[in-house]
Formats: sequence, C-alpha cells, structure tokens
Amino acid sequence: MFANYHTHTFRCHHAKGEDREYIEHAIASGFKILGFSDHCPWVYPYAYISDCRMDSKQVDGYFRSLTDLKKEYAKDIKIYIGFESEYIPELLEAQDKLLADYPVDYMILGQHSVGPEPYHQYTGIPSNDESELIKYVDSVIEGMETGRYIYLAHPDLFNFTGSTDVYDREFKRLCRYLKDNNHPVEINLLGVRDGRNYTSERFLSIAKETGNSVIIGCDAHTPYMLSNRGPIEKCQSLAEKFNLPIINTLKGLE
Repeated sequence: MFANYHTHTFRCHHAKGEDREYIEHAIASGFKILGFSDHCPWVYPYAYISDCRMDSKQVDGYFRSLTDLKKEYAKDIKIYIGFESEYIPELLEAQDKLLADYPVDYMILGQHSVGPEPYHQYTGIPSNDESELIKYVDSVIEGMETGRYIYLAHPDLFNFTGSTDVYDREFKRLCRYLKDNNHPVEINLLGVRDGRNYTSERFLSIAKETGNSVIIGCDAHTPYMLSNRGPIEKCQSLAEKFNLPIINTLKGLE
C-alpha cells in the first residue's frame, strides 16, 4: 500500500498504541502517506460522555502530538491530520465551532449511527428493518452531498439481514451515487481481517456491477495493522477478484 487515510489513536477508547508507533509501522511497511482520522468528538446538548470517540478536551493534544510528529518524520512520510465522523445534521454547528481553530486536513464519513448517541443504535447490529437501511443510505448520501467528507468509510457497515432484493437495491443505490460523484468504495481491512459483515463479497459484487473504484482503508486500531501484510494482501486480492481498480491516493489534500 502507498497510503492509508483511516487510522485511529488511543484517544477513541478502543484503539491501542502511541501515535509514534503508528507512524513507524507505516514507514516500515513502505507507506508514503498516513492520514490520522480518529473518531471525532461531538458536543452534545446534554450530559453524555461517549466511550467510542475522543473527548473534546483531547482535541488539542491530538493536534499537538501529530503536528510535532509530522515535522519530525517529514523526510520519511507525509502525515495528514483529520477525523472520522458521522453525519448528524443537528450537531454539526457545535462540532464546527469546536474544531474551528484547528488545522483539520480532511474528514471521512463513518455512519456508525444515523442519529446522536445514546439514542440511536450502532448500524453494525444485525437488522432486517428495510426502513432503517433506507434511512442509512439516505443519510450517507445526504452527508456526502455536503462536501464535508473526502470519502465514505465501510459503506456496507449497515448489517442488513432482511430481503436480498432490498439489500441489493439499496446498496446499488449507494454504489451508483459514489460512482457518479467520483468517490471510491472502501475495502475495510479491519472488517475483512476480523470476518465482520463489512466489507462483504456480496457488497463488492454490487460495486463490480456498478463499476466502482476502491480504496483500501486499514481502519487501524493498533500500529501492527499497518505492517501486517496478510490482511493488506487479502484486501488487495478482493479488489482483484471483483476487478475493482484501486485508488492509492485521495485528491484534494495537496
């Protein structure tokens, strides 16, 4: 792999390792670009502390650490500092205000829920509810339409267990939107490595039919995920199996 834009840090409470370790594993594995995109904090209008994303008080340390490392390793690798976030319209204004003074390079969309915590369930929980799948695809497309996100992480995260016709119809709708707007489909290394519902061959067959390109996102939650060749090669093999051209770099960051 030449680049990875989907990298987390310990601040999200479910990743491990120091920032420096991620960079050194990426360099050792031959990466030329490493984008950090930890789970972006939300500013809730009620008392709630999320256990799956960084706290707003950690943003300053996130940028300070990565900005220093970006300078230190400038001769070895290009580092970008961004976030992975859901698209939740009613919370965007407060999120923008929180991040206004920080040099955010990019954001990726990871629609882990279609509404704010803790009132909306994780979209990876099995569901046969057609209306919820439609809501997921609608919200993803609406979010991408804002131009706020540079690409969509794990597009088939919604774990739909209902009608195959409905699955095919809705994810074909999503794949067609991504293709028409020049957004790659992510093959998610974490999901492939752990045998999760994403990135599934069923979904990739729809992407093949639609003519999508793909990007491999490590979704790294440990430094080792950036240097473990087995899962990386498995993702590359999936792209080859479904004749999906791999995009190595994202435009708009230079």
